[in-house]
Amino acid sequence: MSQTVLVLDFGGQYKELIARSVRECRVYSEIRSGGISAGKVREAAPVGIILTGGPKSVYKENALAIDPEIFRLGIPVLGICYGMQLMCHTLGGRVEGAKKSEYGVTATTLDTENSLFKGMKIKTKTLMSHTDKVTKLPDGFTGTASTANTEYAACADEKRKLFGIQFHPEVELTESGIRIIRNFLYGICGATGDYDIDDYVERQIAAIREKVGGERIILALSGGVDSSVCAAILAKAVGKQLICIFVDHGFMRLNEGDRIERVFSSMDLQFIRVNAEERFLTKLAGVSEPEKKRKIIGAEFIKVFEDEAKKLGDVSFLAQGTIYPDVIESGSEHAATIKSHHNVGGLPKDMSFRSVIEPLSGLFKNEVREIGARMGLKDFLVNRQPFPGPGLAIRIIGEITREKLEILRYADDIVCSEIKKSRLNASQYFAVFTGVKTVGVMGDERSYDNLIAVRAVTTSDFMTCGYTPIPHGVLKKISSRIVNEVKGVNRVVFDITSKPPGTVEWE
Repeated sequence: MSQTVLVLDFGGQYKELIARSVRECRVYSEIRSGGISAGKVREAAPVGIILTGGPKSVYKENALAIDPEIFRLGIPVLGICYGMQLMCHTLGGRVEGAKKSEYGVTATTLDTENSLFKGMKIKTKTLMSHTDKVTKLPDGFTGTASTANTEYAACADEKRKLFGIQFHPEVELTESGIRIIRNFLYGICGATGDYDIDDYVERQIAAIREKVGGERIILALSGGVDSSVCAAILAKAVGKQLICIFVDHGFMRLNEGDRIERVFSSMDLQFIRVNAEERFLTKLAGVSEPEKKRKIIGAEFIKVFEDEAKKLGDVSFLAQGTIYPDVIESGSEHAATIKSHHNVGGLPKDMSFRSVIEPLSGLFKNEVREIGARMGLKDFLVNRQPFPGPGLAIRIIGEITREKLEILRYADDIVCSEIKKSRLNASQYFAVFTGVKTVGVMGDERSYDNLIAVRAVTTSDFMTCGYTPIPHGVLKKISSRIVNEVKGVNRVVFDITSKPPGTVEWE
C-alpha cells in the first residue's frame, strides 16, 4: 500500500485541490473529517497531515476543533489558513480578528532558511483569504513569512515538524505553491513518491474479479468520462459479464449517442442502447422551470434503467462511476452539501442488487482522465467537456421541444468546432437556446427568429471561473456560420459573465 497523507477537513473550499495537489506529487492522499481522533490518525499511519482552511473563527464557541494529541504523534503537520490558526490556537498561541483583512494576491516575504520554503524566492506572491490572524505564536514556534499587514504569514516549530501558512499554496495564484507542498512531502515528511495510477487500477481489477466471481454486473453508461472509464476497467476485469445500458434521453450533442455506441459496442462487454427521446419529451411537455426539468429527467432516467434491468433477469452487482469528489460533495461533517450526485445514493433502495461496485470512488477527475487515456479510450470520451446529466435540456431556456433540440445541436456543434479549431485556452464552451426571439433581416425579408448565446469559460476547478475572451474574428465566424447554417436563428450573442455572480450553465 502507498504512503498516505491525511487531509483533515475543516470546511475549506479548497480541500479537494489540496488532496489533488498531493497526489500530483506522487503521494497518496485521503480527505478525513477534522474531528478525527488521534487514535484513528495513528491507525492510518500517515507520513504527514495537512489541515485545511475553513469559514469559522477559531476563538468562537462554535469553532471546529482538533484533537490536540494529533500534534504529539510525531507526524509532520502543515496547517493552511484556518489550519494554521487552529494549530496555533490549540497549542497556546493567540488568534484575533485582523484590523485589515487580506484577500487576493498579496506580496509576501519568506524565510527561505526554513525547510518549508527552501529553494524559493524571498519575495513572492501568495493568495490570501482571511479576516483573522495569529498575533502570538505558541512556545517553540518562530515566524517564517510576513506581509505588510500580517506579521505571521507563516510559522514553524522545526523540532516538532509543525508548520503553518496563512496563504494557500494549492492554488495557481500562489507563486511556486506546489514547491511548498513538495518541500513538505519530500523534505519534511520523507515521502518516497510511491503512488502510481497503474497500481491503483490493477488493485481494482483484482478486487472486482474476487468480489464478482462468475456473476454479472450492470452499469448505467452515460458516455461521460467517469462512466466510460468505469466501463473500461470493468470490461478488463470481467469482460462479457459486464452489461452496459446506455439510456439515450434525446438530449445528447450532435451525433454523440452514435459515437458512444460505436465505441462501446466494439468492446469486450454487452452493450444495450435505449432510445428514449419520445418518452422523455412526453414527460417534459409544458415544463419550463429548470429544477423541475432536472427532477423529471432524473426520475425518468431511473425508471428507464429499471425497466431495462428487469428484462435481464437476475444481475448481482450494480456498478457506478462515482469518483472521489462526488463522495466528498454529497455531504461532509463540516461543509454544506454542494450538490447531491446521482451516483451517491440516488438509485432506488428496492433494486435487487447484492452489492455496488465503484472502482473510481477514490480518484479525482484528472486521475480518471489519465487512466482512460492509458487504457486507450477515445479522446472525445477521455477529454470530454463537462456535460450536465440532463444534457441539452438545461441549455434550452423554457419548454423543450424536438425543434429546439435540433436547432441547439447544430448551433452547439458550430460553437465547439470553431473554438476547438482556434486552440483557445477555454475549459468549457457551448451554445444556449435562450428562448428569446428577435427581429432580423434575412435576404430582403423581415425575420423573427431565435437568439443563440455562446458561453465559454476558463477555470482550473469550476468552483469559480472567468469568461474566456474569444477573439472577435472567431466570434464573427461562429455568428456567421450559425445564422447561415442553422435554420430558425437570426442572432448570436456572447455571454461575458464570470462565476460568481453567474454560473457556468444558464439553468
